[in-house]
Amino acid sequence: MALKITEECINCDVCEPVCPNDAIYAGEDIYVINPALCTECVGHHDTPQCVDICPVDCIPKDPEHPETQDELMTKYQKLTANA
Repeated sequence: MALKITEECINCDVCEPVCPNDAIYAGEDIYVINPALCTECVGHHDTPQCVDICPVDCIPKDPEHPETQDELMTKYQKLTANA
């Protein structure tokens, strides 16, 4: 399941640089996660780095983009195949 950033985001800029897939970017009002690029850090780290570093705990799983661990690993493999 991809992650999402909620309205509680304080735009502290700490999540964007830790995302190994460049899935996080500055939106109009708050940071946004591109679900097509979010693997919850599967393949890169044991835990989602943005969740670990977020000071306001505003990055839950996105119920609109459910994915299994296997699907996240497949996405990771596709994203890194040409790297």
